Amino acid sequence: MVPATLTRFTSAPITEQKKHKVAGYARVSTDHDDQFSSYEAQIDYYTKYIKSRDDWEFVRVYTDEGITGTSTKRREGFKQMVADALDGQIDLIVTKSVSRFARNTVDSLTTIRQLKEKGIEVYFEKENIWTFDGKGELLLTIMSSLAQEESRSISENCTWGQRKRFADGKVTVPFQRFLGYDRGPDGNLVVNQEQAVTVKNIYQMFLQGMTYHSIAQQLTEDGILSPGGKAKWSVSTVKSILSNEKYKGDALLQKSYTVDYLTKKTKINEGEIPQYYVEGNHEAIIEPDVFEMVQREMLRRGKGKKYHSGVHAFSSRIKCGECGCWYGSKVWHSNSKYRKTIWRCNHKYDGGQTCHTPHLTDEEIQAAFLSAANRLLATKAEVIENGRAMMERLFDTKTLKNEQNELLQETQVVSDMVQQCIYENAHVALDQTEYQKRYEGLTERFDKAKARLEAVITEIQNAQIQRGNYEAFLKAFEKLPDELTEFTPDAWNSLVDYATVYGESDIHFTFKNGQEIKT
Repeated sequence: MVPATLTRFTSAPITEQKKHKVAGYARVSTDHDDQFSSYEAQIDYYTKYIKSRDDWEFVRVYTDEGITGTSTKRREGFKQMVADALDGQIDLIVTKSVSRFARNTVDSLTTIRQLKEKGIEVYFEKENIWTFDGKGELLLTIMSSLAQEESRSISENCTWGQRKRFADGKVTVPFQRFLGYDRGPDGNLVVNQEQAVTVKNIYQMFLQGMTYHSIAQQLTEDGILSPGGKAKWSVSTVKSILSNEKYKGDALLQKSYTVDYLTKKTKINEGEIPQYYVEGNHEAIIEPDVFEMVQREMLRRGKGKKYHSGVHAFSSRIKCGECGCWYGSKVWHSNSKYRKTIWRCNHKYDGGQTCHTPHLTDEEIQAAFLSAANRLLATKAEVIENGRAMMERLFDTKTLKNEQNELLQETQVVSDMVQQCIYENAHVALDQTEYQKRYEGLTERFDKAKARLEAVITEIQNAQIQRGNYEAFLKAFEKLPDELTEFTPDAWNSLVDYATVYGESDIHFTFKNGQEIKT
């Protein structure tokens, strides 16, 4: 027998006396104060422990604070340690336990094997496992699986606790990234008056016709920090603020949920798990009527392919009576003292045909609006009375909802029949021609019912939007004085649906109650 002369994993001579370059690894999964002492204690312990060994050379203690062990993606200290080890700076890694190293069996074994190939050993002190030991990987697999199972159990307990809080109506938000509210003494939302001004301005700018992009641009130019503390606002942040029900005093809980406790991947809750809606939970920043008006406007802008311009209150609100296209703003004499902004049909000179509708100035449009609005206000009591009397008949959805329920039942019944047909064909010898005919007949019936159901749902939604707009119009109209003496964007946006220009003194205003007045 010729005895071995080299170490199996490191290829170093067996008789060689060489100090091992040793590093420690410490991790705590939360950044709470009660974990801080544990974190500091681990660092101090491994620093002294490694330095106390004459055959070990201390490299450093790598750390991750407030980071979960179920994945290595966000553990920068862990990734740096592995990189340094593979680079030859570390021979041995010492850590408290398998669960401190990783709570994911795959990550743990993959990393250990990767290090082992480069001759780097890991020592788990609590379990007394050396990865170069013959039974080390077997023990490591068992302990990693136990650590992963413990992590799953902890995750399920946390999830249950959080969902119980939701069911009890207890609202929590990320206050550091939530504009307009601070955490109150009882943990609930308390209005931050300074930030609330910004929230109200965002809603007002949107109702004045500004787009998401122009609102974000305006806030950035004004030097207002975003909820995340950034100087530049994004369109998604503006949309989120405009659609968040917490600004009207309510709270929808469990909007998203964690799909996998290992990857921590979250998903928007689309009905997979229950949601809870808490009404009147805290003080509102935005009036509920205003909030609902914004939701309807967001829905309107998002429908179809029609482009919405929010450059000005008149953008996408004035039509050409000849070609039906929108009026747009144009600047005349832009570089002289005669600079002037006018509104003109955007397709006036397109093609070979010229629209004969005139251009208008802001002052002319405002004067025409005041004239039409005051004529409508002259019959204020009659408009309100007739509007409320007709609203129930105009936007009655009772028949549609009955049809919706019938179609829902029809689709469910036919779906069950299709499944039964497929089951029978799989378990009983059937004539395939007859089966195919029956199957195609059922699927055609299902598709027809489903198409009609989608159309009915759309009709109901449109009727609800129209009803909401009509109610908002009546409320805004009722609050107006008996006569308008000056133009305001609020009055324009709350009353006018659109204006149609036929001539300089022939402008038709279509108000949101459907009434048209010619000036």
